[in-house]
Amino acid sequence: MDLKKEIKLSDLVPRRRRGDAAGAQPSESKPERKRRFARKPKETTAEPTPNAAKKPKPKPERSGRTKKLVGLKIGASQVAAARVVNNGEPQLVQVAREELDTDIVVDGELRQPDELAAMLRRFFRAHKLPRQNVRLGISNNRVGVRVFEIAGIDDDKQLANAIKYRAQETLPIPVDEAVLDFQILGERTDDEGVLHRRVLLVVAYRDLIDRYAAACKKAGLRLAGIDLEAFAILRALAPPPTPEPMASAIVVVSVGHDRTTFAVSDGQCCQFTRVLQWGGRSLDVAIAKALDLSPSEAQPIKLALSLAEPSTPAGLTSEQADQVREAVIQVVHEFTRELVSSLQFYQSQPGSLGIGEIILTGGTAQLPGFAAELMRLLGVRTSLGDPLGHIKVGKKVDREQQLGSLTAAIGLGIEY
Repeated sequence: MDLKKEIKLSDLVPRRRRGDAAGAQPSESKPERKRRFARKPKETTAEPTPNAAKKPKPKPERSGRTKKLVGLKIGASQVAAARVVNNGEPQLVQVAREELDTDIVVDGELRQPDELAAMLRRFFRAHKLPRQNVRLGISNNRVGVRVFEIAGIDDDKQLANAIKYRAQETLPIPVDEAVLDFQILGERTDDEGVLHRRVLLVVAYRDLIDRYAAACKKAGLRLAGIDLEAFAILRALAPPPTPEPMASAIVVVSVGHDRTTFAVSDGQCCQFTRVLQWGGRSLDVAIAKALDLSPSEAQPIKLALSLAEPSTPAGLTSEQADQVREAVIQVVHEFTRELVSSLQFYQSQPGSLGIGEIILTGGTAQLPGFAAELMRLLGVRTSLGDPLGHIKVGKKVDREQQLGSLTAAIGLGIEY
């Protein structure tokens, strides 16, 4: 598996099989059904015609990959969707977003499933988005990701059991309450002939996933898969995967309304991810405290603010503007300390790499001077990512609009 490929939590979108309904009786075998319903050949004495000897044309093999996907990101303050056609190079053909009431999703947890289902139904209808092949993204601290090696196991069933046992050891989630999925990233044989497999493991609380899946189903959406937003933003922003791990890691940081998704890649896969409880709302609260306002009243001031140079947003005195700027820089410093802590934790893991670059995205990351302030504090090259940098763009997509808050949705639609 490479960096761009999703982890499909496939058992969250079960496929119904014929005869699975309650009370269904065991059915006859497929060969028996074929014999019972086979059409009897007509009796004839005529010689077979030349056409009768023609071989049927072979049916083209199905690739198993979905060419058209709708990436769906459900955030704390908005819902975003991106329709992508994956035919060779992926092409973005449509984007859409709408505000979401802030009490529906809190800290990545779905609190009001019925309200979300009603909103999604209106959203897909209003923007004429396909309701099939929707890939949903999740971002929450109740999702764990680990990369490790397992040696000496050739049998697939034994390997699955070993990975499940390893999950119990390494992740703070009871396995019986979780959805577990894994991908084999690669394998090698050592000098003694022992097989070593490198495994990417993802574990999520089942109730977290089930609530989102049920809301999508109630809205009439058919999920093609559920993916981590960390994987999606890496697909959208990181360079294409390399045959071998890079010399230094790429860090992608997506700053949303109430939380930040932090992901580290070695050029082949996501090595580490974490969700930080910090976002644009943290700036609203800081501004509100400085000016004795409510966070909702502070939001327009934040949108008019710049950290790149001193500025005075409309309605403020120069003294108030200085107070706001100082308050915002203080909480940005707090955010930087959380980033440093996450980077240090990643680099304490076996096989970790040095940090080569930090790429920012998300609505809050668009604040003028935000990236430069982080780079000054971290001492690592930091820049705003371009979600259109690795994808073709259709004619109907407005390149001029601010797409930072659509990065995860775009990555969710990309299939490599």
